[in-house]
Amino acid sequence: MAETIDAFSVGLPGAGLQVHGLQAGRAAVPLLLLHGWPEWSHAWRPVMSRLAHRFELMAPDLRGFGDTEPAVLAPSRDAGPDRHAADLLELADARGWSRFGVVSHDVGSFVAQALARRAPERVSGLFFFNCAYPGIGARWFAPRQVGEVWYQFFHQLPWAAELVGSSREACRIYLRHFLSHWSHQQGWIEPALDTWVDHFMKPGRLQGGFNWYGSVYEARLAVIEGRTPPTAPIALPTRVLWGAHDPVLKAEWADRLGEFFTDLQFDVQPEAGHFVHLEQPEVAAEAIASFFERPAAR
Repeated sequence: MAETIDAFSVGLPGAGLQVHGLQAGRAAVPLLLLHGWPEWSHAWRPVMSRLAHRFELMAPDLRGFGDTEPAVLAPSRDAGPDRHAADLLELADARGWSRFGVVSHDVGSFVAQALARRAPERVSGLFFFNCAYPGIGARWFAPRQVGEVWYQFFHQLPWAAELVGSSREACRIYLRHFLSHWSHQQGWIEPALDTWVDHFMKPGRLQGGFNWYGSVYEARLAVIEGRTPPTAPIALPTRVLWGAHDPVLKAEWADRLGEFFTDLQFDVQPEAGHFVHLEQPEVAAEAIASFFERPAAR
């Protein structure tokens, strides 16, 4: 019998948010699923449908993304990883989770690392798809990479969301570019595209996601310029599954992961790009399950 994926809504007085997202499963091991951009909790549906009989799953819409309220209608720079981490710890408290695993992608990978540093005793393990971590360093803005990361500058312009959302077709063209250019497996995109466009045409959805890039810009520059102070590596059990064909988070950038995660298992998925969980959901789900069903990551 197929497991049901339900919507949830939880008020967080401390964060000043009404967090929305998806939940499934009632198994003993809780997992928090953190999306990237251009995504929201919906992006985890293929994985959730395959894991709900094995875990308790919660995929929130991060602050500024998805249906989490209040919707963000103006540019801001107050939604960096630490603030997201604080939101999620309050959410875990509201759910009654004292300890949980974290699965993350893209934006979510920044937040997962902030969570692990803020409350390592709460996190049983970290699973990353295509991990954005400090060891990437100056490679983010290397000359041959600028053509891939231009959107990180564009999203900080005060009129960017207004332009992309000026019509349904403009939004469709914009989102299709990233979904198709970043994917190795293309078959999932056209059937899903209208859902993506419908979602991001809602008030605040574009601006909320764009605000992430302004919020992390100075910290990203500090990493690129080598100005961040050294930090102790994360010692939690960690698994990284990196899509071989990702043009924006390149698999070869995994070369320094061992400096930042001391208990690391790393693999490349040869038939995926940026969206491993959407391009190869069966592979992604089984990798998550095998990692979090180990005693060390419970």
